[in-house]
Amino acid sequence: MLKDKFGRTINYLRLAVVDRCNLRCTYCMPENGLPWIKQNELMTDDEIIRLCNIFTQLGVDKIRITGGEPFVRKNCMELIHRIAQINKLNELSITTNGILTEPFIPKLKAAGIKSVNLSLDTLDENRFFKITRRNEFWQVMKTLESLLSNNIQVKINCVVMDGQNIEDIIPLVNLGKTLPIAVRFIEEMPFNGDNKEISLKWNQHNIYQHIQEHFGEINKLHDPISSTSYNYKIPGFKGEFGIIAAYSRSFCGDCNRGRISPLGVLKTCLYEGGGINLKDEMRLGKTDMELKELIIQSVQHKPKDGWEAEKISLDPNTIHQSMATIGG
Repeated sequence: MLKDKFGRTINYLRLAVVDRCNLRCTYCMPENGLPWIKQNELMTDDEIIRLCNIFTQLGVDKIRITGGEPFVRKNCMELIHRIAQINKLNELSITTNGILTEPFIPKLKAAGIKSVNLSLDTLDENRFFKITRRNEFWQVMKTLESLLSNNIQVKINCVVMDGQNIEDIIPLVNLGKTLPIAVRFIEEMPFNGDNKEISLKWNQHNIYQHIQEHFGEINKLHDPISSTSYNYKIPGFKGEFGIIAAYSRSFCGDCNRGRISPLGVLKTCLYEGGGINLKDEMRLGKTDMELKELIIQSVQHKPKDGWEAEKISLDPNTIHQSMATIGG
């Protein structure tokens, strides 16, 4: 088992298969996009499968496919199918913006995908365009409908942004009145691909207070160990909602996650600036045993929390890098 120096077991890997995205969300990247990674600098399918096998041999039993937008990667579905067949992997899930996803949903179900996180920051078509700079709202809603009709568990991820989508908080919670979904409201983070500062007016406390003022009675649910969200249920609702303190970083104490960026860099913390490039090490001829040792050593240096990691990464260009380049 992978353990860090604080005794935390690392059994969850977030794997970014591409940096590119077909949206230009204001909280993630500049309007004109980013300098994209060259194709030969991305990990190949075989390199990804090799790393997944190594991580599962070290005790990782949960992998989430992220991006960028995963389905922008060519042959992404074939890659997902190969990962799903890896021994010792108990759970494989995906985070997507839903634009290219809908045609693949039957194949996702056949591959054993039981849970999909769908990025959706608003239920208003005009606000969707302002936030994402793309006119794809109805395609995302079509994907949501198809996921539910195929009995795939859906978690909606909504980044809460002052002055942009506050009026969507209550309508998004209300989706759970008749739909068996979990809506998670995420504090805005500085990973916007720009140097613009963010407002933390809408932190976890204020998001919860806003919801409570509208609905009144709210039941606190049990949060699983290593959960990033504080989860709640409104009496009579089929679904639930959660709040992820992504900027406040109050969930770091029992973190069980590692990340692989689109470049193949292992990051033991979202706010970590550096990390070892496992893709480069593979291309230098490292054996599986040597790669395992590098991973074990890297995990041993996992920061206590995101605040410690940020202090180590004082470069503002690192702090404000795009989530697409970090890996979801």
